[in-house]
Amino acid sequence: MRVILTVTLNTALDLTYTVPALVPHTSHRISEMSERPGGKGVNVARVLSALGHDTVVTGFAGGATGAALRDLLGALPRRPGDAPLTDALVTVAGNTRRTTAVVDRTTGDTTQLNEPGPHINTDEWAAFLRTYADLLPGADAVALCGSLPPGIHVGAYAELIRLARTAGVPALLDTSGEPLRRGIAARPDLVKPNADELAQLTGAREPLRATRDARRRGAHNVVASLGADGLLAVTPDGTWRAAPPSTVRGNPTGAGDSAVAGLLSGLAEELDWPDRLARAVALSTATVLAPAAGEFDRSAYADLLPRVTVARQASAA
Repeated sequence: MRVILTVTLNTALDLTYTVPALVPHTSHRISEMSERPGGKGVNVARVLSALGHDTVVTGFAGGATGAALRDLLGALPRRPGDAPLTDALVTVAGNTRRTTAVVDRTTGDTTQLNEPGPHINTDEWAAFLRTYADLLPGADAVALCGSLPPGIHVGAYAELIRLARTAGVPALLDTSGEPLRRGIAARPDLVKPNADELAQLTGAREPLRATRDARRRGAHNVVASLGADGLLAVTPDGTWRAAPPSTVRGNPTGAGDSAVAGLLSGLAEELDWPDRLARAVALSTATVLAPAAGEFDRSAYADLLPRVTVARQASAA
C-alpha cells in the first residue's frame, strides 16, 4: 500500500493553554492545557491518518523536546478507521522547538508564540536527504510544510520539489517568504498560501489576481486560503471558490494544515476539484472547533461537508 509523505523540517511540541481571559501584564490561571506533537506537516499527517490514509512523518527531531514529541506521536489515541502513522523523523543534536498557543475563552482569540527551532548542520541535512530519497518511491504524494529551522538553506524546498518530481511524486508546498518564492519556481504540483503569504509573494491584495499571479510563477495549481471565507483555487481545470456555510469561533491554529490534508487526501483518492475543495473547507472549519492543532471535530466535519458551497469562477486570464 502506498502512503502520503509529510515533511516537517521544523517540528514542534505544541502547547495550548486556555485562560478565562487574556489580559496583558497580569498573571493567569490556566483552565485547560494540552500537549501535542506539532509542526505543520505533523498536523497534516495526523488529520490524514484520521481520514484513513497511511502516512509517514519525516523531518527533524532532537533533544528532550524532540523525544517528547516522538513519544506523543507514538501514543496518539486511535479510533476505528484511523490509518497507520509512521515516525521517520531524523534525529539531530539540537533541541526541537516549542510553540505555545494561549486561547482566550472570552473572545475566542488565540495568541501564538513560536520558538525558532534547532540549528541543522550539513551532516544532518545530508542524513535527511537520504531518508527523503528512500521514502519518495513509496509515496502517492508529499507535503512540504512550514518554516525552515536555522542552518537550512533558503532553497531547501525547491530542492525537495525537484527530487519529488524526478521520482514522479506530486508535491504540495505550504510555506512562506523566500522559501515559498524559491519553491514555487521549482514548479510544485500545488501550493497553498494564505492571503498574507500571497500578497508578500505577488504584491497583490486582490485574491483572484494574486492567486493567478502565483500560478504564473511556476505552480501547477494554487489554492489560496482566505481564512473564514474559505478557499480559492486556480488550476488548469478551472477556477473555484469554496466557502463554509457559516463563520465559526474557536482556535484557528492548524486550520490551514487540515485544509492541506483535505487537498492531499482528495488527490490520493482522485476526487475532482470541487469535492477536494469541499473536503478541505469542511476539515479546516471543523479544526477551528477542535481544542488543538492536528485535530478536527469529526461530527462537525460530517455536518459541514455537504453544506460547503463550491462555485466555479470565470476562467483564468
